[in-house]
Amino acid sequence: MRTTHAVLLRRLLPQDDPRRLAVRRGQFHHVVLGAERVVCLPRTPAAADRLPARAATLRALAGLGLGFRTPEPLALGRGEGGEAPFLVLGRVPGEPLAAEALDDARVAGAVAAQYARLLAGLARADAAVRTALPSASEGRWRRFAAEVRAELFALMSEDGRLRAERELAAAEGLPHLTGAVVHGDLGPENVLWEWEDGLPRLAGVLDWDEVSLADPAEDLAAVGAGHGGELLGRVLVLGGSPDDGLVSRIAAVRGTFALQQALSAHRDGDAEELADGLAGYR
Repeated sequence: MRTTHAVLLRRLLPQDDPRRLAVRRGQFHHVVLGAERVVCLPRTPAAADRLPARAATLRALAGLGLGFRTPEPLALGRGEGGEAPFLVLGRVPGEPLAAEALDDARVAGAVAAQYARLLAGLARADAAVRTALPSASEGRWRRFAAEVRAELFALMSEDGRLRAERELAAAEGLPHLTGAVVHGDLGPENVLWEWEDGLPRLAGVLDWDEVSLADPAEDLAAVGAGHGGELLGRVLVLGGSPDDGLVSRIAAVRGTFALQQALSAHRDGDAEELADGLAGYR
């Protein structure tokens, strides 16, 4: 990436030594990390088409006042004149939490408390922020199930289709809820931490491409998938008494994650992400 886009990166990151630029691969973008700025280079034409909407969403999120940073859009390139499309963002401080850090009970407690505050802040976002965000569409899980069957079942083994049917049936039973701002991809790689006095402090949250008004079970499912059931249990306790159906909704949403990845990759023409998403279905 540094070689292919060398001219563009020198222009967008003039203060950085090109040899020291780190590159990370996301589901939809390659991300080039400068000292103070980040350049997102879409991996597919479909991801490039979504860049303007991504920038608009990030501007809306600046009004959330959650107590941590979200990426600030600084420049948008639409791929004119033969130049690659790009989105330049302000770099958010911190690093993802190492899995082994949660072996320390004090660290696990601090992380769970901050996840609980993050989710509570999203749930109480004010009307101005909610107006700027899309609502999850009614019937979307039924449509998702139909699309998976139509587009992905031919790529699965017989056992894979049986597994997928069980997961899709659970998803189709999910109620239509739009009571909270939901990040939509709250995996550990998108949550950044800084360490103070031996404990992690939530510094920022990345990758808000899927944010919407939806069911908080979706973000809780991502926390559980990324950090394990024990941490998820702590978050649920700290968040107060869950409603009767929350735990089952979390399980149903979590069962769709690999299929969601595979469907998006199939539509974007991303063979590598498609193979990863379907690995358990072949």
